[in-house]
Order: sequence, then C-alpha cells, then structure tokens
Amino acid sequence: MSSAKTPAQSDSPILRLDKWLWACRFYKTRALAKEMIEGGKVHYNGQRCKASKTVEPGATVKLAQGTDEKTVVVLGLSEKRLSAPLAQALYEETADSIEQRLKRAELRKTNSLFAPHPETKPDKKERRKLLLLKSQQ
Repeated sequence: MSSAKTPAQSDSPILRLDKWLWACRFYKTRALAKEMIEGGKVHYNGQRCKASKTVEPGATVKLAQGTDEKTVVVLGLSEKRLSAPLAQALYEETADSIEQRLKRAELRKTNSLFAPHPETKPDKKERRKLLLLKSQQ
C-alpha cells in the first residue's frame, strides 16, 4: 500500500461552492445558492463556475446578494451552517467591495429622497392624466 493520502483522507475538507455559500449564510438554502451560481451571479476566481466547484482557502468569490455585490476571500471551510458570527469568520470582504457597496447604498438613499412614493394609488382621473403625460413625452 502507498502512504499517499487520498482526497477523502486529506487534512482540509473538500467542499462544494453551493454548500460553502449556504454555510457562510450568503443564501438561505443550498438550492438558492445553486440557482444563483447557475444564473451567473457567482464568480469563483473571476470565472463563472458550477455549483460542484471545490472551494479552497485563499480563493476570491464575487457574488450578488440582493441589490448588493460582494467580493470576498475564502478564509475557512465548514460543512455545517454556523451562527452568523462564526460564519463571518470563514470569509473576509475586500476593502474595495465594502467601499463600492457603501457608495451604492448612498445612491439608493438619495434616489429615494428625490423620487418618493405617493401615499395612495392614483385614482381613475389621476391615472388618465399620468397616461396622457407619458404619451406626450
């Protein structure tokens, strides 16, 4: 017998990308994580990949989470879904990603101030005026 370790016996666990995203609490279910990967919303080291991609520490993962985009560096692996503080220890968000996310949040806030939502729906007469106004533009 050889003394070489097989992948099942290695010190670091082998973990799928969809399972890592779920364990780090980026997505609520593994099915949702898989759907996001297949939809091209997740990039592993700058490349689109499959849900079965093996995650390694030190890799860069760019993902969409709601309206935000995050770029994180993998620090650790876990097969179990941990509590939020422990899950956050498995990755580190890059400084550039944090800066971009804060800029986008500020833009969303200022846009909502300039385009507030009305308190009620427009009635029939107001809808007709809006349609007329839109058709003239």
